[in-house]
Amino acid sequence: MGVMSCNRKGCEEIMCNRYSSTFGYICNDCFEELKESVLPPEIFMESDKKIKKYSEKLKDFHNELMEQEFPIK
Repeated sequence: MGVMSCNRKGCEEIMCNRYSSTFGYICNDCFEELKESVLPPEIFMESDKKIKKYSEKLKDFHNELMEQEFPIK
């Protein structure tokens, strides 16, 4: 068995088991994100996974700040 890298831009996952003859391999994380996305596969595969990770960290930071600012009494 060879290394099947995810073909999504910015994704570093290997050993992917989902394959499209049009788009290549996709990892499970990206596939789950694709299912929830409104983007067509050709645009989704060109979107950068690293940007998503960064935006998720920003969202977590924002949520933590809001929890501190407005605590439950």
